[in-house]
This record gives sequence, C-alpha cells and structure tokens, in this order.
Amino acid sequence: MMLDLLFPNRCLECNRIIEADLLVCNLCFSQIHFTHFDYFGHNLLKERCRLLFPVEHAFALMQFEKENLSRKIVHELKYRNREKTGKIIAGWIPQHLDFKNKKPDLLVSVPLHPRKQRERGYNQLHTFTDALSKFYGIPADHSLIKRNHYSKAQALKDKQHRLQAENTFSLTRNITGQHILLIDDVFTTGNTLATIAWEILNRPGNTVSVLVMAMDE
Repeated sequence: MMLDLLFPNRCLECNRIIEADLLVCNLCFSQIHFTHFDYFGHNLLKERCRLLFPVEHAFALMQFEKENLSRKIVHELKYRNREKTGKIIAGWIPQHLDFKNKKPDLLVSVPLHPRKQRERGYNQLHTFTDALSKFYGIPADHSLIKRNHYSKAQALKDKQHRLQAENTFSLTRNITGQHILLIDDVFTTGNTLATIAWEILNRPGNTVSVLVMAMDE
C-alpha cells in the first residue's frame, strides 16, 4: 500500500496515474494499433509465415511500428521487469480472437536460454501464455522446445544475424499428430518461429499456427 502511494502506477503514454492492473489509461488505450486480423482467414502475418514454413492460422494482436504505443508496451514486458504485463496483454486477446470449435491442441511459447532466463528472472512469454491457457482451456507446455545456444537479445542484433539461427532450437520429446500454437512477443523476420516450426513439422502429423503480441513493419 505504501509503495503504491510512493510509486503509483502510471500510463505508459501520458504518465497519468492509473490502477495497478493497467498499462495505459482509457484515453491512451485508443491509441494502441490493434491489427484486427482474422485468425482463420488471410492476413499479412499468415502471408509472411507461409514464405518460411507451412502455417495453418496466424494472428498478431498489435502493430509494432516505430515509436508507437504498442512498442512501448512490449518493451515494458521484455526489458523492464514487469512480468504482470504479459497477463494484461493476454487479457486483450479474447476480445479479438475466438478459436470457436477449432482450438489448437497445445500452446508453446518461444523459450529463453536458461542463462538468459536467470539473468532476466523470468520468461516474458510464460505469464502471457499461461493466461491464454487458462482463458481458452488449452494446455500450455513451456518445456517442449529447448533453446540450445545463448545469444544476445534479438532487438540488439542486425537483420543478417537474426537470419542465422540454424540449430538454435530442438524438441525435448517426440510429439506427433498435434496442432501446436506457437507464441512469441514480436514477429520480425520470422526466423525464430520458422526454426521452431520446422522442428515440430518434421514429426509426423503435426501442424503449426502462430500467435504473436505484435508484428513488426
């Protein structure tokens, strides 16, 4: 209570004092660039994924444009130790995505290397994925995919290095006949998701869909 008085939660955009379970005030919320993509239909994310791997469905919640509010929101989650941000963003997803009667079998988020997770203290996608799992009633698995190499943050790499991610990931166990929804924070080149997707698709009967918080320009 005392900390809330001394360090009140403030809107990421206008700095107005807001409730503890919010990221932005009601006025600034309208400035978030939601994509309104159709998960089951054709959209830009699906087109970009299909250039890299066979994808069933794809959905991006926000546009990750330079200097916009969506970028501030994702960076708040990734780099400023605000783990609860993932749960807040997940709460926006059901307003834009209805799986209807075609739910995926499993939610799988992009893993951090164990060293990176120790440095950060948490995987920013776990809280997000767990919140989606609870809402939609779809199991989540944070151990299916293993990151084999420690590397610096994607945001600090140039495009050429982001395209060099062969053998970065591997499956920890064999899975077959599963529809996996891969979850990441930002879709940039798509190389990370493609590397994981092919690990899954190389097993018989598996299919892959994609959900990201935001899609880069």
